[in-house]
Amino acid sequence: MISIKNVSKWYGDFQVLADCSAEVRQGEVVVVCGPSGSGKSTLIKTVNALEPFQRGELFVDGMPVHDRATSLPALRARVGMVFQHFELFPHLSVMQNLTLAQVRVLGRHQADAVLRGSALLERVGLAAQRDKFPAQLSGGQQQRVAIARALAMDPVVMLFDEPTSALDPEMVGEVLEVMVQLADEGMTMMCVTHEMGFARRVADRVIFMDQGRILEDCSSAEFFGDAKARVPRAQEFLARVLAH
Repeated sequence: MISIKNVSKWYGDFQVLADCSAEVRQGEVVVVCGPSGSGKSTLIKTVNALEPFQRGELFVDGMPVHDRATSLPALRARVGMVFQHFELFPHLSVMQNLTLAQVRVLGRHQADAVLRGSALLERVGLAAQRDKFPAQLSGGQQQRVAIARALAMDPVVMLFDEPTSALDPEMVGEVLEVMVQLADEGMTMMCVTHEMGFARRVADRVIFMDQGRILEDCSSAEFFGDAKARVPRAQEFLARVLAH
């Protein structure tokens, strides 16, 4: 579903991604982890071309992201993205947030878009909030609306860029629970997260990055269950995050 082949990216003279290669199969949940500044968020944003890259190839369900002829709106309509800071339109109601792209990008009739939005709000436990504005919701509720908005486009892949890092601890669980449900339903997911408990519970595979390189790409069971077999940098990371 996602094929990343020798992708490299520079900001000026600084190389932020170095020959990154990975595959995400249909229905697979892949967690990308590593220390801050390792290139995790940059890597995931190359998948829907929010971050352009200078070298390599990247395909999403056969669409060549690296090809300048590829329609970015068509690509992004198929790749759902959930950001760290929600990125909801503050001047639109919850339902308007869910229907806007359905109508403008997918060409759905407004009534059909509302039906789809209503079903998804029910799914994430927010049906009663449909007429509220983002500022009237908690952080956890806003993030669940953002997930519903991404799902409203019927994506083939969902990308999550640290979706819980801006939340109060009490709100993290409600967002992770929605993500667990998606994983259980077979959604193809690529998640940048520091929530190692979620990674252990849901991830099929774990990609570990440091300094713009992919140092580990293995099953979740291998990554968490056999730390001594990991590269030294991953061992150090695991020792720190699992100690708490």
